Amino acid sequence: MLRITITDLIKKTLISLQKEKKLPCFKIPDISVQKPVLQSHGDYSSNVALKIARGVGKSPAEIAKVIAQEMNKLEIFQEVGVAEPCFINFFLSNKTLYSQLKEILQKKEAFGSLELGQGKKVNLEFISANPTGPLHIGNCRGGFCGDVLANVLKKAGYEVFREYYVNDRGVQVREVLRRSLEGKEGGYKGAYIEDLRKRKIKDPEVAAHIILKEQIKPTIEKMKIKFDCYFFESDLYRKKETDKALNFLKKQGFVYEKEGALWFRTTDLGDDKDRVLIKSDGQATYFLSDIAYLKNKFKRGFDYLIFFWGAEHHGYIKRIKAATKALGFSEERVIPLIVQLVKLVEKGKEVKMSKRAGKYITVDELINEVGVDVARFFFLQRSYDKHLLFDLDLAREQSQKNPVYYIQYAFARISSVLKKAQIKETQVKCSQKELELLKEKEELSLIKKLLRLPEIVEDIACDYQVHRIAHYALDLAEGFHCFYQKHRILSEDKRLEKARLALVLATRIVLKNTLDLMGISAPERM
Repeated sequence: MLRITITDLIKKTLISLQKEKKLPCFKIPDISVQKPVLQSHGDYSSNVALKIARGVGKSPAEIAKVIAQEMNKLEIFQEVGVAEPCFINFFLSNKTLYSQLKEILQKKEAFGSLELGQGKKVNLEFISANPTGPLHIGNCRGGFCGDVLANVLKKAGYEVFREYYVNDRGVQVREVLRRSLEGKEGGYKGAYIEDLRKRKIKDPEVAAHIILKEQIKPTIEKMKIKFDCYFFESDLYRKKETDKALNFLKKQGFVYEKEGALWFRTTDLGDDKDRVLIKSDGQATYFLSDIAYLKNKFKRGFDYLIFFWGAEHHGYIKRIKAATKALGFSEERVIPLIVQLVKLVEKGKEVKMSKRAGKYITVDELINEVGVDVARFFFLQRSYDKHLLFDLDLAREQSQKNPVYYIQYAFARISSVLKKAQIKETQVKCSQKELELLKEKEELSLIKKLLRLPEIVEDIACDYQVHRIAHYALDLAEGFHCFYQKHRILSEDKRLEKARLALVLATRIVLKNTLDLMGISAPERM
């Protein structure tokens, strides 16, 4: 990645300046290289001068100037400048852009792949809705975000295992679903409950498994999600893993008895209060199941455990971290991600939903209405930890107002151009001199956008903010549409045509890779 290359060049430059005594000796700090918000501030920028100034007795302006002068000698840059407040701004040379463009054409579908994960194993658990009814749009967000994060982590070099935890033994199944089957107040409503009653299903655990098989799994398939494992809570009890987890905690001195119940001393491990493991009536709590499940995952050899949880689980983070430490593992290996609420808006008004009342929009209904590609993108547009308004009217639009249509139309345009030129991927091979014909602002801007994919992958793999990929796809599509509208690709100047076809093909590769990461189709016709 260019960002890593520039970071390494800054380090080498600092070492060189110290040897030449142009800068005093100091410990080189962690160097941050970012993409500036404003294009006028360069292709990349670093605040390294501000960091160094704190300990070397020189002003940030002096340090930035010395570094910029030295790095201006490097071929990779067209210019290295300094801007307030003493940021060093890097403008890439055209030669660098052409070289990177050739790399995209060579790597094809491998472009954007990283070795950041070094094969470490990640268990990524998402959706995990109680098997008490069809999936509703509240389940969509964590589902799509989890699936896309899995794609990105795999692209970044991690070994990723997608898992769905089936809570087939908890209160919602044992009590609420039972009331539903018996037709009592406080149960779930809906056609699926009526169907279970007609089939004379009385055991709530059996009903839960039927709902999983006939309602939830087909919807997950419709969402274009494939889980590697459906893990059943009941198996933890059947295999006595809950008993083993409880005994382990007892041996470690974390369990005590009070008021007829067994408690876990989670306050010793950072929680705000102790938690019940076995209630006074002898029933195990959800938390004991979760501890056994946590222990099971670590036993399976995962390096990191990532969970997508609903907004109501925010208070659960401290206790699961406490459990991790009690089991003897670093809490950094457990990563809970809290997904905020979704509001569906139609004609400017919120569509009210209630699962208990049987009034809610199912995932199936939403996908039938707008399509899975649109559903995926709309749920990815905003950070999962922010509230989301899903604009149903915009999602129905089949025009360039709809961001999904706009992005896919870019891919269809590219496919049309390559088909008209009768070009296959293996047929576009440009020399450096031919690529040097790409000098227009829109051409160079598009190349720079193409080069960002590996950085987007790295950023998401580090902070899990999958909305970055949706924003990038939109930015990339906009870059191509702008280039397409201002410049003729097929022309009498065959050398220029060849160079532009290379750029178009590179755009196709990167856009396809981006759509694949989002799980969104890349249509060749629209």
